[in-house]
Amino acid sequence: MGVCIIGWSHTRFGRLDGIDLEGLIETAGRQALEHSGIPPEDVDAAWLGNLNGGFVPDNFCSSFILQSDPALRWRPSTRVENACASGSAALYSACDAIEAGRARIALVVGAEKMTSVTGEEVTRVLANASYVKEEAGTGMTFPGIFARIASRYFERFGDHATTLARIAAKNHRNGVDNPWAQVRKDLGLDFCNTVSDRNPLIAPPLRKTDCALVSDGAAAIVLANESIGRSRPLAVRLRARVQVNDLLPMSRRDASTFEGPRRAWAQALADADCQIDDLSLAEVHDCFTIAELLTYEAMGLAQPGQGARLLEDGTVCRGGRLPVNVSGGLKAKGHPIGATGVSMHVLAALQLNGLAGDMQVPDARLAGIFNMGGAAVANYVSILEPMR
Repeated sequence: MGVCIIGWSHTRFGRLDGIDLEGLIETAGRQALEHSGIPPEDVDAAWLGNLNGGFVPDNFCSSFILQSDPALRWRPSTRVENACASGSAALYSACDAIEAGRARIALVVGAEKMTSVTGEEVTRVLANASYVKEEAGTGMTFPGIFARIASRYFERFGDHATTLARIAAKNHRNGVDNPWAQVRKDLGLDFCNTVSDRNPLIAPPLRKTDCALVSDGAAAIVLANESIGRSRPLAVRLRARVQVNDLLPMSRRDASTFEGPRRAWAQALADADCQIDDLSLAEVHDCFTIAELLTYEAMGLAQPGQGARLLEDGTVCRGGRLPVNVSGGLKAKGHPIGATGVSMHVLAALQLNGLAGDMQVPDARLAGIFNMGGAAVANYVSILEPMR
């Protein structure tokens, strides 16, 4: 029995001072149920994607979902964590239950409250999602980790600082059209490509505009088996979904090759019986601009070292052959850790139903999603299609 998305919700991403983690989870869950039209008493179980790690004191937050509606009380609810891919991990866990026949309808919420602590504490919490013994424990941060990856790429294929700036500029331009995006401002290539007081180097060669944002936010999805989905007007089927995990220590692999993402993409496309050129759009994990560049190559859109050409010829831009991150991506939309993977699936469902407003890709028929935890460690690729 396959799985489909039959309802969803999405909060604004950004610094949301007026709402805590509990409120984000409760709000997103309630709105997704309302959107689906499914009576809450028909939900069999719930899953929460959430990293936390010290952003808030609430370590045991899975039952916050049950507060979305009184009828959810007594339902099984589980929190799932897999670094920045926690949202996709929760969604895939719900899919597993439906495919196994243990649930017919599931509620999945991804949420994170990151701005309750200082910037330094955010950096520390996130760094602990690396291999602490050799990375965070020696003072490395994720900007430093991805700066190392970018430097290795530059050593192999030449200086691509301008390429990274093109990715940042593209995604910030796209973010203008996303009503939920944290930054809705077209920064332009010159600003993104110039080191300045407003765009300093964070970890050379990465500038501030090469790094995703610190964000609060939530997104939610109602999943159902296909027999239920066939009667739902907005149902979107998960045609394929693949998880590939690599080793955690970077000393035991070359993270700059993105081998895990490459394997996940290849398997997902094979399982979906399609080619990369069949996709109408893709939402990918641009936690840093170098990650989006490497993803182009991992997807099979370009050979290693040739990803820049896709920006130069417009392939991955709005109106191109395969628009990437028309939502603005993590770069402009924001990156509340636990919400990110769920958000990507919501945005794809909107596109495939023609409901994405100013973000809409014409005649979207097949969407690819790539959500990543760590430096190419936990890799999730979904291929979505409308059921109608």
